[in-house]
Amino acid sequence: MTQSTTDLYTSNMTNDEIELLKRLEDENRRIEYDLKSPASAIHNPIVNKRSPELHHKQGRADSISSDVSNLTIDSDGNFENEWIVWKKIVNNWSMYRKKNLTWIRDVIRFGVPIHFRSLLWQSITNVETSDVKDKYAEFMKMTSPCEKVIRRDISRTYPQYDFFKEKHGLGQESLFNVIKAYSLYDREVGYCQGIAFIVGLLLMHMPEEEAFAVLVSIMQDYKMRDMYKPDMFYLGLCVYQLECLIQENLPDLYRHFRSENIHTSMFASSWFITLFSNQLPLNLVCRTMDLFLSEGMEVIFRIGFALLEIHQTELMLLSMEDILKVTF
Repeated sequence: MTQSTTDLYTSNMTNDEIELLKRLEDENRRIEYDLKSPASAIHNPIVNKRSPELHHKQGRADSISSDVSNLTIDSDGNFENEWIVWKKIVNNWSMYRKKNLTWIRDVIRFGVPIHFRSLLWQSITNVETSDVKDKYAEFMKMTSPCEKVIRRDISRTYPQYDFFKEKHGLGQESLFNVIKAYSLYDREVGYCQGIAFIVGLLLMHMPEEEAFAVLVSIMQDYKMRDMYKPDMFYLGLCVYQLECLIQENLPDLYRHFRSENIHTSMFASSWFITLFSNQLPLNLVCRTMDLFLSEGMEVIFRIGFALLEIHQTELMLLSMEDILKVTF
């Protein structure tokens, strides 16, 4: 009997995790296809049903369906079509990026096979054409003023995983090296604690030099370095925007937070500075990074909002002290 794609992706997830994925997928569909809102109408004007644009969109949808949705399992239990599609993407990234970026986004939303994740992250962040990796060896010969605080924090980064458990072991030393290299590369930011979790996630998927290059892209191209600047203005802006979303869309929860003197920054700051990399189970953390690299910071807002919406009923019954103990 053939097992469905959804079953394979969700077989190891809890009910809450499956519900979160469902909410995110619903939100993606709402953003993509809700033509009733004024904002959406500006960016997605309603087209004539016979227009070439509509036929193009339908053709793209059919392409996704034929390449990804109708998957079969080979004798080894792998999705044959899925592997073919992802092999095409990672081997011809430049072509797909230029001509089929929307299609790639849709395929990433469907789910990235673990064997292609490292290559995908490096492709999206243009590691192959970056000269950043060449600087890594030089940084290893230098001393960073942040080394003491980095050493202090790495033992608290992913201690639940064997790779990072051993003091001065391979995992902790790799973590130290990449973080030190970035503190030298970007002296204005230097080191901030949330960086360690992002670096740790990257090191679970790739060697040090590649992890460093992807980190530089995340910090520079995705504005994450602004999140870590001493004034933390960008972090404050993101928290404020999330608070506005809560106030507008979850008014009862917003009023409850206010009555309990809970500020959004108390629970959401870590969401933004770690990209949820120390709040969610590893399988969801990886999915989050897939989506973040593909779509940007909007993904973090969607996940944060979905978590609050899913747990709204329970949160409404909790006091401030208990709410701040909650780990989503």
